[in-house]
Amino acid sequence: MKVCTVGLDLPEGKVKYHDDKFMELVKKCDPLKVTPFYVEFIRDDLVHADAFVVSAEKVLDLLILDMEKLEGRRDRTEDAGEKALLSRCLEGLEMEVPLCDLALAPEELALIKTLAPLSLKPTLVMGELLAVNEIITRVLAKAKMVFFYTVGKKEVHAWPVHYHADIVTCAGKIHTDLARGFIKADIVKYDDFVNVFNMQEARAKKLVHLVDRDYHIEDGDIVEIRFNV
Repeated sequence: MKVCTVGLDLPEGKVKYHDDKFMELVKKCDPLKVTPFYVEFIRDDLVHADAFVVSAEKVLDLLILDMEKLEGRRDRTEDAGEKALLSRCLEGLEMEVPLCDLALAPEELALIKTLAPLSLKPTLVMGELLAVNEIITRVLAKAKMVFFYTVGKKEVHAWPVHYHADIVTCAGKIHTDLARGFIKADIVKYDDFVNVFNMQEARAKKLVHLVDRDYHIEDGDIVEIRFNV
């Protein structure tokens, strides 16, 4: 995830996210390899950012770029509904509210997306100085991202996905073959897994649930994919 900072003195580059669940799983499994989640903080590259962190004093520096784009579209369109929507969005921007924080219906959101405004991406406005890890936590929450995990002696891996992502999408995050040949998945909840010795004990205690492709991931799920290609 690339996070663009505006008006903040944060170091550029990749930062490892301190994820308590991940750290506990590493401690428990003692794997040969660990793959935590990293955020890359960048500056100036607004277009390629996945999210923004902006100081309250500089928020208009970001939002004014969206204002100019939406005003131009509003002045050109002859559609009354679109004009009203754009005017409502502009009112929010003028009140220093990023577009991602406005209450937009799905069809309104789809229309605004066609204009590719910056603040429709997750935008965290900071009025106080926070530790980097807390900033990442808040950005993830703003982006509605959660983690699932794959665990074992070979590797413990944290996988970020959008909240409520389906299990086939999650399988594809691990490897395209797992999504293509998906059969079912074994799921154990984090709280259950940390209270047993290993996955075998979790199965013996019936803590592992076999799910189909209609399952939607929950934060902290530990996942094993059954597949055939």
